[in-house]
Amino acid sequence: MGIQEKIKEIEAEMARTQKNKATNYHLGRLKGKIALLRSQLISESKTSGKAGEGFDVAKSGDARVAMIGFPSVGKSTLLSTLTKTKSQAAAYAFTTLTCIPGVVDYNNAKIQLLDLPGIIEGASKGKGRGKQVIAVARTSDLILMVVEAAKAEVQMRLLTKELEDVGIRINTETPDIAYTVKKTGGIKFNSTVELTHCYAVIYCKHLQIIHRIYNADILFRGDYTVDQFIDVVEGNRKYMRCLYVINKVDTITVGEMDRLARLNDTVVISAHWKLNMEFLLAKMWTYLDVVRLYTKPRGKRPDFSDPVVLPRGTTVMDVCNHIHKDFAKRFKTANVWGTSAKHVPQSVGIKHQLHDEDVIQLMTKPGK
Repeated sequence: MGIQEKIKEIEAEMARTQKNKATNYHLGRLKGKIALLRSQLISESKTSGKAGEGFDVAKSGDARVAMIGFPSVGKSTLLSTLTKTKSQAAAYAFTTLTCIPGVVDYNNAKIQLLDLPGIIEGASKGKGRGKQVIAVARTSDLILMVVEAAKAEVQMRLLTKELEDVGIRINTETPDIAYTVKKTGGIKFNSTVELTHCYAVIYCKHLQIIHRIYNADILFRGDYTVDQFIDVVEGNRKYMRCLYVINKVDTITVGEMDRLARLNDTVVISAHWKLNMEFLLAKMWTYLDVVRLYTKPRGKRPDFSDPVVLPRGTTVMDVCNHIHKDFAKRFKTANVWGTSAKHVPQSVGIKHQLHDEDVIQLMTKPGK
């Protein structure tokens, strides 16, 4: 029996099992078995592919955004609209057969936008080169899930499941669970909040029976489910931001468009008629959650046309490492202009956290 057949068999057993306190432990065991089997599928997809089989492209620009979706939802048209790249668009499915990159210039930053081939249901199991498509999406900073307005909610649900099956968790915070495997001492479980989803003994038994781990320290800093605990134990999950782009809104009623626009993490557009493109770009920028920093050489004005774009929460040390690996070692002090400075300019240390559009001047010790 193959891995897929085993997963289907366990899912069927879960569907037959009533959900109540008495069956929580049994359902947790079944979920753990499915997680192990899916981890095997992920590891197989990383090692079984032949050389040259994928279609990844070199990462460039300040951020990478990947568009995924079913065939003929308008990804190629959207790429051609937002960038100078012309991707072939037609009225039939699978027009795009490889990864086509483009560059979006926004807020003085260059965002690499990838038009990936359309995927079909069962992509996480390898159908239609789905594993290669999802593998490229996994390397991006943001996923644009492009769906057709007339089938929006169905396609959103199916695509989300395909991503979850390969270990991608979208628009979800990483569980705040401290988990450390030890050599001796048994399993010690603590929590800072009351657990409502499961009893502590279920988490401990799950570790012992499913993962064969008998010595570990576990600390829950939130009320998390068994599924979230399994994700932490597996350790190969990727937590990503995703923006649902509902295309072809010109084919539905105004009332339906208004309802879809009010859903969480969604933007309604028409790539063909170029409707709501500016709002889509602004939303993309918000979801990327980056800051623009301008460097200032001594005795010169800062160059506001070429910012250093880094994730929000960036410190002076991150800027040093981004410019050159030796800058952090030779760092002396830095002058900062902007909202992160208490006065202008402020002399700061290497751990100072920078804000969007700050100007920074690095002072280094003489090199040897």
